[in-house]
Amino acid sequence: MPVSAFACDSKDSILIYIRDDVYEDYTRVTANRPVTEINDFSVKGMRRDVVDMIIAQQALAEGGFDKSFCYAAGKVNFRNTRLLQQGKLLMSFDSYWYKDALEIEDSVYISSPVIRNGEYVAAIYTRPDNQAVLSIQTASDLASLSAVSTPLWQTDWKTFQTLGLKELVREDDWVSQVQMVYRGWVDFMLMPYLPEQNPYVLEHLSLQPVKDTAVILWGSRHFVISRKHPDGEKAYKAIEKGLNVLRSQQRIKRAYTQAGFFKASEKVNILNPVEN
Repeated sequence: MPVSAFACDSKDSILIYIRDDVYEDYTRVTANRPVTEINDFSVKGMRRDVVDMIIAQQALAEGGFDKSFCYAAGKVNFRNTRLLQQGKLLMSFDSYWYKDALEIEDSVYISSPVIRNGEYVAAIYTRPDNQAVLSIQTASDLASLSAVSTPLWQTDWKTFQTLGLKELVREDDWVSQVQMVYRGWVDFMLMPYLPEQNPYVLEHLSLQPVKDTAVILWGSRHFVISRKHPDGEKAYKAIEKGLNVLRSQQRIKRAYTQAGFFKASEKVNILNPVEN
């Protein structure tokens, strides 16, 4: 049986919790097609989180994992980690920073990197009318600006701390971060690039990326699989085998590049080109 995804209506399916906005984009871009057949990642709605979901399932399928998935959507950013540790969640289809994965390595298997160190180039998103941010050209321009993130994402937080900001505000909820930037309470946040450097739209909220200027989030990202879940070891072995296959066929690089996430460093102005 091929790996597939659908509404949770079968006792034989493995339940995966996913953030609601990611699930909406995922269902839009897959359009009820088998996930193993997705090979065009340039469509509207494709982004890093969605590519993660697809690559994870394609890797599992390539590795011989034959169970299907169903989804429960909601605000699940950090609840997922607890469920993984308890064995109530097989894996996270949203990749983890390696440093974050190491925090729970007693409870999870950590896959080979799906996004390697230096590949994560983040766009700077702000309100469409915030000219102070939209006109950023050098790292010194950040000294008068504020940003929002959370120390729960260690790599993100460390990166912000090296940028010399006027203020770094903590907010642990992703949607709340978007709202804070949209309302002008902070100047900007970092997010993965979207195809064609499009605005990020969440319901009525819209944020604009700074054109051709970005920040590298130094570190690698990995899938984590629960050691306590009944299918954990089987899924880990399958995804490792599958990631090797996808990597050798250039399918991982092609997917993230088509989605607009991977950026050639010579095509964007990187504000932090050296790892601190």
